[in-house]
Amino acid sequence: MNIALIGYGKMGHAIEALAIGRGHAVTVRIDKDDPWPVENGEWKVESGVRPDVAIEFTTPATAVGNIERCLELGLPVVCGTTGWYAGYDAVTAKCRACGGRLLTATNFSIGMNIMFALNERLAQLMRGRDDYSVSISETHHIHKLDAPSGTAITLQEQIVASGQRPAESIPISSYREGEVPGTHTVVYDSEIDTLTLTHEAHSRQGLAQGALLAAEWLVKAEAGVYTMKDILS
Repeated sequence: MNIALIGYGKMGHAIEALAIGRGHAVTVRIDKDDPWPVENGEWKVESGVRPDVAIEFTTPATAVGNIERCLELGLPVVCGTTGWYAGYDAVTAKCRACGGRLLTATNFSIGMNIMFALNERLAQLMRGRDDYSVSISETHHIHKLDAPSGTAITLQEQIVASGQRPAESIPISSYREGEVPGTHTVVYDSEIDTLTLTHEAHSRQGLAQGALLAAEWLVKAEAGVYTMKDILS
């Protein structure tokens, strides 16, 4: 599989190292301010090998444009950037209109996606238990631009949908400290006891692994818009 990395920061480097170890090749690397090696709708890369899929980890301000450009070039795209979801409907409509392939996730870690499943089930079990308050906290490195994190917002949305609690009753606390890869905690608290659900990433490897698995899956998929649930199911 030939990969275009859109965003070549710490995540891009982590994905590249893992991809090479799995026998893939990175044929395009585009970081901020880099020109796209495209001319008249065709890739112009030194190796002459057109990428099969793009993996996009950039910033909320640039993600939509990057995704749309990939779709216009006929390139399936895996997007791990968060904070751009106000443009989600327009981007997915464009994907469907051009018969493209797009896979997005607020978190690609397999462990975090297992926590998503646990969070949904817990919210169902806590439905109607008004004696418990619920809150979410997330901690990330100081370089993360969006707050709260997309992962924390997903956890909140799951509780709203599964537990029938309004979003305003589920506060999210965000912290930015050092180089913390990412910690997310859901807390149900009552006068009697406290129930805590936590996922703590130890490095970016889990995100890189999940993004690469998503890319491997997407290149074989039919046209459409997908999430990690489609892979894990």
